[in-house]
Amino acid sequence: MDYRVRIKNLREDNDYTQAYVGKVLRKSQQGYNHIEAGRSELKIEDLAILCKLYNVSADYIIGLTNKPKNLE
Repeated sequence: MDYRVRIKNLREDNDYTQAYVGKVLRKSQQGYNHIEAGRSELKIEDLAILCKLYNVSADYIIGLTNKPKNLE
């Protein structure tokens, strides 16, 4: 699964707006929209913030696993 779909689904599942997630990432709503829409790439620093925000692993967001959290 493409990470853009996954971050959009996570955002919607948590009832967050693009403006809210953009604020968390220190971006505008439009800046965050560009990431979801594929006009901008997700930076590694932003990936880390999204992992913390949604309490999921980076592997889940980028589609390496379908398990939201790593089981250790």
